Amino acid sequence: MKASFAVTPVAYVKNERSGMTDDYWGSITSEIIITDDLPDECLDGIDSFSHLEIIFIFDKADQGKTLYGAGHSRGNTAWPKVGVFAQRKKDRPNHIGITTVKLISRKGRTLVVQGLDADNGTPVIDIKPVVKEFLPREETTQPAWMTELMQNYWKSPNP
Repeated sequence: MKASFAVTPVAYVKNERSGMTDDYWGSITSEIIITDDLPDECLDGIDSFSHLEIIFIFDKADQGKTLYGAGHSRGNTAWPKVGVFAQRKKDRPNHIGITTVKLISRKGRTLVVQGLDADNGTPVIDIKPVVKEFLPREETTQPAWMTELMQNYWKSPNP
């Protein structure tokens, strides 16, 4: 039996990006602005961490493009056809994204972060501090096609 869950945003992203493009996120600084219904103290102590995990909804994703099975990342047939859970694409069953970001500062109810690959206005559904003990204890591996796919992801756009 499938269960469904309702989630309510805890914050929204504010930055200069729109259009859900895949690459050139390297120079983007974002603000994560906590919603008015949460108390100020929800962020107390967060600035003692260097990095955060931001869980967000790809709310602007085209529901008609959702992948449930397997496909080629970015439609590139030179890369293997792999299941949706072997990809990090926005067109996934629950349209949930997660990214580890660097916390630059906290300004009241706003977090300033670097490395968030979410468009302006994106709803944030959770914020967690990065804790060393939850990181992999062994070296991570990935296929060569993923390394190729990611080569421009965190670069800054050409002027």
